Amino acid sequence: MKQWYQELFENYAVQYDKEVFTQGTVGECDFIQEEIGRDKGIKILDIGCGTGRHSIELAKRGYEVVGIDLSESQLKKAKEKASNLSNLRVAFEQRDARETHFINEFDLAIMICEGGFPLMETDEMNFSILKNGANALKPNGKFIFTTLNGLFPLFHSVKDFLSSQAKDGNATYDDHSFDLMTFRDTNTILIKDDSGEEKELKCNERYYVPSEITWLLKSLNFKQIDIFGAKLGAFSRNHKLTTEDYEMLVIAKK
Repeated sequence: MKQWYQELFENYAVQYDKEVFTQGTVGECDFIQEEIGRDKGIKILDIGCGTGRHSIELAKRGYEVVGIDLSESQLKKAKEKASNLSNLRVAFEQRDARETHFINEFDLAIMICEGGFPLMETDEMNFSILKNGANALKPNGKFIFTTLNGLFPLFHSVKDFLSSQAKDGNATYDDHSFDLMTFRDTNTILIKDDSGEEKELKCNERYYVPSEITWLLKSLNFKQIDIFGAKLGAFSRNHKLTTEDYEMLVIAKK
């Protein structure tokens, strides 16, 4: 049986690129570029690359990038977008991030905008994505990713926040239920896919608190772990994480 995230991304590539949460690509890549010291010699893995927005933007800046994703539809759009540009060192591969594919191959791994993690149905699956991201890195490699901030739903309504961010034509969310024991939010998402068909999906997403992320990454032998508030299109080490941040930005170094 297909999981909700598989159904969501079956035919949702064009519409996905119009969603509010995908509009910060350039600013996010500015931050990533600063974090790697603008070193064009490094190789980057983009986990859950989707339509390739970060992969392509970084490749346009001269970096070598491999983007992986579970969705054939998203990857098709990524390849389409990349084919319209010349001299890009970017490759897109259909892979499941829960499985090991790379060992000590990359200088940097990125996973922006819930690139698989934390959408999985079990904590073990989510952890396997982190583990395989860590495995893909060379010694001294860096992992930059965003994830849902578990402090946010303790103080705010997730439903009200998502409703306030939505624009006409974007996905809408309803029937939220946040479980304090598991830190999972179940909700109903209504989208219109690229063929105009409306889909109603039952979603289940895992929120994490900073101490959990720190512990998980330490268990994967990351030596330095920094966590900040993730501002759309404006990642910065100056944004201290608060209960107002829907997402957190994690920067870990081996």
